Amino acid sequence: MGSDIEIEGLVFEAGDDDRDALAGRLAARERAVSADLIEDDLALDRSLRPKRLGDYLGQAKVKESLAILIEAARGRGDVVDHILFSGPPGLGKTTLAQVVANEVGASIRTTSGPAIERTGDLAAILTNLEEGDVLFIDEIHRLNRMVEEVLYPALEDFALDIVVGKGPAARSIRLDIPRFTLIGATTRTGLLTGPLRDRFGIAFRLAYYTPEELASIVRRSASILGVDIEEEGALEVARRSRGTPRLANRLLKRVRDWAQVRGDGAITEDVAAQALSFFEVDDLGLDAVDNRILELLCVQFSGRPVGLTTLSSALSEDPDSVEDVYEPYLMQQGLMVRTPKGRQATARAWEHLGLIAPEGVA
Repeated sequence: MGSDIEIEGLVFEAGDDDRDALAGRLAARERAVSADLIEDDLALDRSLRPKRLGDYLGQAKVKESLAILIEAARGRGDVVDHILFSGPPGLGKTTLAQVVANEVGASIRTTSGPAIERTGDLAAILTNLEEGDVLFIDEIHRLNRMVEEVLYPALEDFALDIVVGKGPAARSIRLDIPRFTLIGATTRTGLLTGPLRDRFGIAFRLAYYTPEELASIVRRSASILGVDIEEEGALEVARRSRGTPRLANRLLKRVRDWAQVRGDGAITEDVAAQALSFFEVDDLGLDAVDNRILELLCVQFSGRPVGLTTLSSALSEDPDSVEDVYEPYLMQQGLMVRTPKGRQATARAWEHLGLIAPEGVA
């Protein structure tokens, strides 16, 4: 005899086979619901992104240069030259690629360096492009070297060299492909090979945003989300966003949630400060992990220089994550320095933690 099964308040009388089938269907439904929630969140993020250069806030010099490139290409009836965007994550490289495509009225095909594993993958992408399309490759520094070599003639001559056959019978065929614009994005410019970097017509380095620029972005996002936010509230969110629009929008949504549950829904300076403190984002924009790093350097290691491996082990984090995600901002804020002997907290870090720095710590 099978036992009863209760699922979401409903009781089913079933055998073992039915039990497994029902559990499987329920698990599949939960996965589908989770996928829908993730997609809804991604759709919300996409809705906050500007579609045109006029709506894009910050990076004034980059915008001005792009406007000239686009207008000149339109005047010639040509495609926009290949563009390389570099800079830390979250500064708007992907958004700018979509803005360029919208400005020239072209479709955009988006992929990433690690996703193009074989030369055939790249050939399939290039041959499916239409005239004037934009191909956006994120993390382009992670392209396979063989794939990169196939990309060279495509960028210069809009042609694709394909090798047919093997051994002595092998021969090369050149196929013409539609004229297109490649937009590459990278967080590690130094890992790009010279030949690939030289094939971009222009390269832009995106800079961190000022609090005032981020406050404008926060106000724009708040209006899209239908959130009532004061000028000082937007500035408070901006000051804790590490100069990064992506983080500013993320913090805005968390402050909105806090204001909705704990307040009247409006975001003032005081509400923003209380909400961000609740989510462990302090007045310098440091989160719990950042402050834990400073505590390790100042307290556990008593201010002595610490090697990256030792620090990451004490933090239970991957060394690459510590070096690429956390260290840059801590060093920009003057809270940590790299010395020949290892990482060391500065006097400002001790002060931030409310501790007295030992003598000799600058």
